[in-house]
Order: sequence, then C-alpha cells, then structure tokens
Amino acid sequence: MKTSATIVTAIAVAITVWVGNHPAGAAEGTDPTWPCIQRKQPHLSIGQMWAGPPPDDATTALSRDPGIQALAARLEQRRLPIEEAEVLITDFAEAADNDQLTALMQAILDKIEPERTAMIEGIARYGQKQVELARMIEDRRASLSELEAADPPDFDAIDAEEKALDWDERIFTDRQHALTYVCESPVLLEQRAFALARAIAGHLE
Repeated sequence: MKTSATIVTAIAVAITVWVGNHPAGAAEGTDPTWPCIQRKQPHLSIGQMWAGPPPDDATTALSRDPGIQALAARLEQRRLPIEEAEVLITDFAEAADNDQLTALMQAILDKIEPERTAMIEGIARYGQKQVELARMIEDRRASLSELEAADPPDFDAIDAEEKALDWDERIFTDRQHALTYVCESPVLLEQRAFALARAIAGHLE
C-alpha cells in the first residue's frame, strides 16, 4: 500500500514536534508540544493592549457594575461587527469618565481571557490526540511491513491492516486540515481585545 508523501511528512512532523523536547527549528521560548504555527501566548494582560490609566481597586469595583458587565458581554461577542461595537462604545463614552472606560476594558478582558484560555487548552489536547494518532499510524505501518514480508503472506490480515491504516490516515489528514481554523480562534479573540481596547482608549480624556 502506497501512502502519499504529504501524509508521511505530516505524520513525521507531528511526532517530531511532540516527542522532541527542543525540535529543530523551534523558536526559542516556544512550547514544543504546541501544534500551531502561531506562537503560543497562554494569557493576555491589560497592560499589553491598554493605553489608558492602569486599573486599580476603584476601576475593578466599577467593572462589576451590571451596566458595564452587560455592555462588555455584548462587545466581546465575535459575531458583533467591530464597527457596531465602536458605535456602542461611543454611546457609552458620552457619559463615562476615564475610570468607567478603564472599567469597561477590564470587564471585556475578564470575559475574553477565560474563553481564550479554554481554547488554548483545547488546542493542546487536540494536538496531543493528533500525535497519538500519528504514532498509531506509524505502528500500523510497521505491522503492515511485517505482514507483507511474511512467507507465506496472510493476505486477509494484510487487507485488514491496510483498511485500518487508510482509515486512520484519513482521520489524521482531516484533523490536520481543521487545525488551521482551530489555531486561528484564540488569535481572533486576541485581535478583538486589542481592537476594543483601541476603540475605548480613543475616548479617554
């Protein structure tokens, strides 16, 4: 049974990335178990994106205000276009001072950060399952080679192993293709957080 070079390469890369403590070519400081091209950024902090006054106890208390919480919940939703979010921010800013604007940013990040962290943890589990499947494929490939080398060969066993190998490879490649979208999800949330921070900071006095 001939397996495409693409699949073989993908499997080899998956195993190398997972097993190697410091895989060749990995950027310094990256997590060798991380399956995405994007650099792993486990957590976001308000200092990374916020150009306004630093949060303090007063703004933290304000961030729990029901009105600010409701607005933050709406703004962080990715289905809300950023242009519409900017309009909502402008409406809020008309009667808000710097503390309230800072509190709104805190409330937004408090909602985005747990969601993004859960995504990153899910991606790590996704990547681990891929490598486990890659190892299973390698084991099946070795088993198939042994079966084909036997004298006399057991053609029923060879056929069964080929079918199992083909199925595992299809699952592997389908999941590899999906990984591109999966890896983009936390990046999109991060980009939204930065965009909202810029929009809110634009109303600071």
